[in-house]
Amino acid sequence: MQTNILWTGREYYSLENCLVKTNDSGSEINSVIIGQYEEKIYRVEYRIKTNPAWETLLVELHARHSNRQQDYIFKGDGKGNWMVNGKHAIAFNGCIDIDIPLTPFTNTLPIERLRLSKNEERQIKVIYFDILENHIRPVTQKYVCLSKTQFHYENIPNDFEATIEVDNLGLVVDYPSLFVRTAALAASY
Repeated sequence: MQTNILWTGREYYSLENCLVKTNDSGSEINSVIIGQYEEKIYRVEYRIKTNPAWETLLVELHARHSNRQQDYIFKGDGKGNWMVNGKHAIAFNGCIDIDIPLTPFTNTLPIERLRLSKNEERQIKVIYFDILENHIRPVTQKYVCLSKTQFHYENIPNDFEATIEVDNLGLVVDYPSLFVRTAALAASY
């Protein structure tokens, strides 16, 4: 199954063209984001691979902004162990998911992986890729399932929270004040 999504960034003034391919061996996501934020014009391309349980196995990021090119390749085992440039990255032990704040897609990873029941909540550790500030660090986040299509997201400690609306595939439809889905099409590229 393939879905092509167009998201518009509200705060980050961006457009994202994201292709999600899912089959029996897992998912592969390829996306391009262009935008402008705090006088920075940026372009970010990312590729993510997961296993069938939505555990992240690969993150490949290429970004351009502020007269700088950034390239990252993180390889994981889906259990929270990561290799960066061929070396074990112990700072990210226990981080199964990733978060790229310039896209709503990375919320899909824990939503699909955790499969929370209504009113169930879970704290998780994620690798947080703050591309515009050039910071990559582990952070703690919390997800609460409000319904099949609504999840409450929170940074821990709480410096940001939002109720996110998703479709039946766990893909963001509306992320208040940050992102809105402009289009979604079944694709066969």
